[in-house]
Amino acid sequence: MSSSPRKRPAPDVLVAGLVVAILIALVVAVFAAGWGSSLYPPGAVTAEGREIRGLYDIVFAVAIAIFVLVEGLIVWSVLRYRRRATDTELPVQTHGNNLVEVIWTVIPTAIVLFLFVISWQALNRVDYVSSNPQVRIHAIAAQFAWQFEYLDQNGNKVATQLTPAYDADKNVGGMAVPVGKRIQVTLDSPDVIHAFYVPRFLFKRDVVPGQTNIFEFTVDEKEAGQVFRGQCAELCGAGHASMLFSVIALAPADYDAWLKALIEKANATPAPAPSGPILEETAKNVTFGTAALEVPADTAFSIAFDNQDAAAISHDIDIRDSNGTVVENQEPIAGGTKTNYVYKPLPAGEYTFFCSIHSNMTGTLTVK
Repeated sequence: MSSSPRKRPAPDVLVAGLVVAILIALVVAVFAAGWGSSLYPPGAVTAEGREIRGLYDIVFAVAIAIFVLVEGLIVWSVLRYRRRATDTELPVQTHGNNLVEVIWTVIPTAIVLFLFVISWQALNRVDYVSSNPQVRIHAIAAQFAWQFEYLDQNGNKVATQLTPAYDADKNVGGMAVPVGKRIQVTLDSPDVIHAFYVPRFLFKRDVVPGQTNIFEFTVDEKEAGQVFRGQCAELCGAGHASMLFSVIALAPADYDAWLKALIEKANATPAPAPSGPILEETAKNVTFGTAALEVPADTAFSIAFDNQDAAAISHDIDIRDSNGTVVENQEPIAGGTKTNYVYKPLPAGEYTFFCSIHSNMTGTLTVK
């Protein structure tokens, strides 16, 4: 009793299957070689960032599956229904197929509904704001610097951090937060639209004038000691590029010590001006009151600086020489406050004093 010969797959089907296999292999090779890293967000360092990363993974997997399926069907259709030399007439034309139309309507609808549900759930978890967060920070974005106010549980300010970026040598700057604790950040702007964006948080929130936006996050405990880059992600003016900040993740004990030191610094009595020339300078409407200052050469001096702008507008007075090298770098002060800046002796020459936050605020310092 002989068996009937097994049918071989049609050549067109084999070619289409081979093309699909090649597409899948290319996708795998791209990610195995690391070339696909630009298609993926950076690794999340917060609980909320992992929610976004998980959502991204699902959407990306669905997109790849659809891409491979559609491209495979296109190749199969081109091969299966191409015109051959023996074809002299048009093939039978199909003007409708209820089953196919139902399939291509139901499946995309189901995919969209699925993505809608998981997106809704993830975004609700990311946007959740608790009534009793463990740490409260008020972030103020103003042209062109960030100001971070640390609040107690009643919402009262206890300390302010003005330095826009982290300086590891001085152990100052940035926005320090404890790992493993829920941080609530309120965002305000006194001027134009800014945006709070930390790439490793996988999160961006606009800072809109006249509207307080709130969000929360929890940094993973394993990230203690790490510093994460942050920036304004909305074009806010000529000094937009300088609106950088850092998020310093600290162990809870280290954070408590850091905040205590910041509070003590805020409450400390300002040091008296040293002996030597004392100059006076003001800032109002983002402009220095005096555009030209003069001091003797090789003599220490100080500037009694009065920032008369609004509280959210910080200024400082730094000095650079004729070559553009910054020779004195002072910490900014908030609007409505005063300080005595102390400068070391400078050799004779022409210098420029400027605000590091507002590029239009410059003046001439003559040392002779």
